Amino acid sequence: MSRRNTRTSRDAVHHPVFARFYARMSVTADLKGGIAAHREELLSGLSGRVIEIGAGNGLNFAHYSGAVSEVVAIEPERNLRRLAAGAALRAEVPVDVVPGTAEALPVKSEAFDAAVASLVLCTVRDLPRALAEIKRVLRPGGELRFFEHTLAEGRALATAQRAVDRTFWPLLFGGCHTSRDTITALEEAGFELGVYRRFRIPEHGVQLPTTPCVLGVARRSAVVDRSDPPH
Repeated sequence: MSRRNTRTSRDAVHHPVFARFYARMSVTADLKGGIAAHREELLSGLSGRVIEIGAGNGLNFAHYSGAVSEVVAIEPERNLRRLAAGAALRAEVPVDVVPGTAEALPVKSEAFDAAVASLVLCTVRDLPRALAEIKRVLRPGGELRFFEHTLAEGRALATAQRAVDRTFWPLLFGGCHTSRDTITALEEAGFELGVYRRFRIPEHGVQLPTTPCVLGVARRSAVVDRSDPPH
C-alpha cells in the first residue's frame, strides 16, 4: 500500500470512555435506529481503492461491495481501532486498519478512487485541513462520500447547536461539534458538490433538536490545478 511518511502519534486522539460508549451505542443505532440503511446508501456503487476517514469500530466495512478492491481505514483512537481491526477480519473486501488523523493522512497523494467520511468531520480538530488532506489523496475526479452532522437551516436549531457545541457536547461525545456547516466547508475546500440530502437521526440513542445530518457525494475536480504546491 502506498503511504507517505508522517510523525503522527499512534494515540493522537484518545477518548477511551467515549470509545467504549460509542462501541455499544453505534451497534444499537445501526440495528434499531436506522443508521445501517444510511451506511448502505452512503457506500452504494463504490469501486476501486477507498480510504475511510475515522473508521470508528468498523461498522461501515460490512457495506462495501465486491467492486471495492481495497479499503484503507484510518482510525486515531486506540480502542476503536482495535475493534475496527476485528471488523476488518469479517469484511468481504480487503480492509487495512491503520492509525492516523484526518489532518495528516499517512498515504500518498492521488492514491484513491474514493474517500468516505462517516460521522467524523464533526470531530476533527481542523476541518479545512482535513478536507484538504482528503482532496490530496483522491485521484482527479475521485469521489468523497459523506454522512455528517451539519448546521441546521433554521435559526432556532442552529442557535441550539452552537450553544451545546460551546459547552458540554464536545467534552461528552469525543470532540463532536454538531454545528459545523458541512456543505459550505466542502465548497470552500474546492470540492464539486453532487447530490445530497438533509435529514435527522437519533443522536446517541436520543432524539435531540441538535442533530441535523447531510448525506451525499462531492468530487475532486478532474482538472488538476498545477499551481497548487506539491504534497
